[in-house]
Order: sequence, then C-alpha cells, then structure tokens
Amino acid sequence: MRFDVVTLFPEMVTVAASYGVTGRAIERKLVDLSVWNPRDYTEDRHKTVDDRPYGGGPGMVIKYQPLHDAVQAAQQHEVAKRKIVYLSPQGRPLSQSLLTEAIGLDQLILIAGRYEGVDERFVQLDCDEEWSLGDYVISGGELAALIVIDAITRLLPGVLGDEQSAQQDSHMQGLLDCPHFTRPEQLSDLAVPAVLLGGNHAEIDRWRMKQALGRTWQRRPDLLENKQLSVEQERLLKEFIIELS
Repeated sequence: MRFDVVTLFPEMVTVAASYGVTGRAIERKLVDLSVWNPRDYTEDRHKTVDDRPYGGGPGMVIKYQPLHDAVQAAQQHEVAKRKIVYLSPQGRPLSQSLLTEAIGLDQLILIAGRYEGVDERFVQLDCDEEWSLGDYVISGGELAALIVIDAITRLLPGVLGDEQSAQQDSHMQGLLDCPHFTRPEQLSDLAVPAVLLGGNHAEIDRWRMKQALGRTWQRRPDLLENKQLSVEQERLLKEFIIELS
C-alpha cells in the first residue's frame, strides 16, 4: 500500500514514521511512504504557498495551485484504488471501521493543512473525503496523517508479528479491549485473575469477552447503543453488572 502525504513539513512525517510498526513496515517494503511539499510546486521566486483570506480575518490560507500540483505529482503511479483525503476538524470522524475500509486501497493521499486551512475549492475539486481525529483542533495535519498511517499499517497482512494482535485491539469488534496482565502474579494486594492462570482457554475467552463488554459498558456505553449483541454476549454483560454490584 502506498501512503503519500502533502505537507509543508516533510521531515516531520518521514522522521516520525521511521519508528515502530510503521518504520518496520517501510523497511520490509510492506508499505511505501512518500512526502510532497507544496513549496516545490509554487510559481514565484519566493515559493509562496499562502495568502490572506478573502473577506478579511486573522491567519493565512494555503493557495489552491501548489496543493493541486503536489497532489498531481503524488498520482504519478498507476493504481486501481486511490483516495485523496484532506485531514480537517470538519471531516468524517476517524473510527476503526473507517480505517478498516481504507486497507482495501492501493494508495491513500493525505493532505496536511496548516494555518487557517486550505482554499475551499481545493477540497471541492481535488479531494474525495475529509477525515477528522475528533472534536478539537491541532496546529497542522501532519500528526493526524501519522496517526492514520500507523493505524492502517498495523491492519495490513504481515505487518504485526502475530496476525491476531490487531484483531484483538480495542474497537476492532466494536468494543473496548479486556484487561491484560503479565508477571509477577501478585503486585501489592492486586493479583492476576485466577481464570487466566488455569489454562482453560474456553474459560479465558469467556472471561475476556465479559471484561470487554463490561469495560465498554462502564467507559463507553455509546458504543453499545448501535451494537447488536449475541445472546451469549448479553448474558456475559448481565453477569458483569451483577458481579460489579
């Protein structure tokens, strides 16, 4: 899969992406990452990428032409499925289901905005979608692009050491993850739950599902509102609530 980021700060993306899961995936050529600086596609000697907003107001707006030309350059490879996404607080909220949809793409071009934003005509003419990290504002889209790249990369086949790791993450099944424990068995007055020590994998799976349902009910009840629980899941959730009380 190809990731291309259009950004005024290319090194901010390439350096951060060289670490961890994403860095290893790039080294193993499981994903490809390229960055494109709109300043390289300006048409004046000052390499101007922004201008004052029409109608007045604070801040500057990134111009259409440098962004458009950078995106055109990023599309130099022939691919079957490509999407161009502007990272914006006004976009579609990022979710695990949205990221899972994206792994079917051959190329994802991410636009990292800055300043007061980009010329709206660029969004309308050149972008397929807008995605948002959440209901808050950060200084630029580079961090958002890195989050999107990391989150999608870990879902791709062969990236993680254990193929089941990503499937057990929070939100993959519409639930939060269950608690996890490692050595030692006892810390202060807190012990590892006995079920995890018994070696009965069916009972362990049942406990983990109960904890995932209960934790979601406690911390993110909104996730359960639109989730259709199985008869067994409903039973486990009731057990959790009774045990808690």
